[in-house]
Amino acid sequence: MATRLVQINMKAQDDSALGRFWAEALGWAVDSEGPGVTNLEPVGFAYPDPVAVCVDIVARPEPKTVKNRVHLDLATTSTAHQAELVARLKALGATLADVGQGDVPWTVMADPEGNEFCVLEPRPIYQDTGPIAAVVVDCTDPREMARFWGEAMDWRLHEVADDHATMRSAQGVGPYLEFLRTPDTKSVWNRVHLDVRPYPGDDLAAEAARLRALGATNADVDQSEISWTVLADPEGNEFCLLTPR
Repeated sequence: MATRLVQINMKAQDDSALGRFWAEALGWAVDSEGPGVTNLEPVGFAYPDPVAVCVDIVARPEPKTVKNRVHLDLATTSTAHQAELVARLKALGATLADVGQGDVPWTVMADPEGNEFCVLEPRPIYQDTGPIAAVVVDCTDPREMARFWGEAMDWRLHEVADDHATMRSAQGVGPYLEFLRTPDTKSVWNRVHLDVRPYPGDDLAAEAARLRALGATNADVDQSEISWTVLADPEGNEFCLLTPR
């Protein structure tokens, strides 16, 4: 058994408004599976497919209070494209953000609800990822995160070091999943988290048990009325194990 990363779950005070921003930012289509949930995926996309990691935006009343531990890096094809994208995102409501990055070639921004993201300078490695170059997770131990997620999913580990680790779908398409060592530690429930899904025919309970054996733990949340399982990785980052599909 194995899982694969299928989407990012992002909490928002106004899911519709934030959904419109990210749909414009990514050039994706907007849908909704119900009140308080806005779904984003590429136009003509057949879910799930590793060519893209989708975005689900879910309404929650709590405001953002700390820097997110999960964020998106957006790809560009040239320095001119990077400048054009930054300007377009500002016009949509994004702002420049300072997270202590110093003088770097990428641009750190925040969406209209303050969620940090980066507009990267052109890098050859991201030229075929689509608009999302990478999903980035802050952590204290990239090697341990690579060990857990490398066994949790069937994605391929590309690089691992003391300060970072990088994975991508075994099919070599879509965005990368990256773990970056940071000095801060997790202190609140993550407003942005990963959603993984087993394959058709797999057993949800058995897959949850396998992930616990790898080091996942049960998240501190009432799961009595949901069909999926909420777990936390070895550094306490919540993630959802969705029903097989």
